[in-house]
Amino acid sequence: MSKPIKKKVFGLMAEYETPKGIFHACEKVRDAGYQKWDSYTPFPVHNLDKAMGLPPSILGWIVFICGMTGASCGMLLQWWTSTIEYPVIIAAKPYFSYQAFVPVTFELGVLLASFGAVFGMLGLNRLPQWYHSCFNSERFARVTDDKFFICIEASDPKYDPERTRKLLESTGAAHIEEVED
Repeated sequence: MSKPIKKKVFGLMAEYETPKGIFHACEKVRDAGYQKWDSYTPFPVHNLDKAMGLPPSILGWIVFICGMTGASCGMLLQWWTSTIEYPVIIAAKPYFSYQAFVPVTFELGVLLASFGAVFGMLGLNRLPQWYHSCFNSERFARVTDDKFFICIEASDPKYDPERTRKLLESTGAAHIEEVED
């Protein structure tokens, strides 16, 4: 006779009907001190990141650094080739005539900034993510249509099944369920 398999709990998921409902619920969860939780919405909700207490994204800095690296490398490459490696005087202009180098410098800056934006976003969002425990909930499929969800992970230091459920109930959740890992 085999032992029954004990199911590992990922966390508690609460469902909300409106953007206003999830916004205020995020504020309450943030104020309660939870750290490992996330909200899921079918469309962007204005200032939800502030309601969750998320710090500003560093993606802008990644894009800026990549763009400046691209522009610097473009200018450096053109300077090196025209003044050091292959110096040719054309139309009595100096070896380093920066006006001619602006298009390539600009384009390389834009190219590397674009790469920084795409790959930085993928890396910061930990994408692609082929599986998430929230997919185990049948109700979670509505997140792409018209429902809003908050999931507090069981690995959070403040997680207690009873107190966490009471907190989510106090936020006005339409439905609360335990999500398996």
